[in-house]
Amino acid sequence: MSRPKPNVLTEITNKTTYQTEQLLASDGVWAVFYDTKPINLKISNLLTQSPGPKYKKVSFSNPGHAINLARKLNTQFKTEKFSVVLLTQGAKIYPDAQ
Repeated sequence: MSRPKPNVLTEITNKTTYQTEQLLASDGVWAVFYDTKPINLKISNLLTQSPGPKYKKVSFSNPGHAINLARKLNTQFKTEKFSVVLLTQGAKIYPDAQ
């Protein structure tokens, strides 16, 4: 099954590199939550401190990646507390959020 064609809102092409960036419509952002709270996911190595901890993505522009991550974390941590939440609105924080 092929993916549906995205709804392109606008696009811009760099005349030097010929790279095009497209702004696509989305239904929202899907985020992985733990026990109904938003999370960050940090990965580090006990044997070495370099290059240091890495933070993994926990929010995505399509539901599939978020669902796969929540399933993986539920299996890893032997729980069912990880869930996926669809974020469609929120408080504006930039610019001039007052």
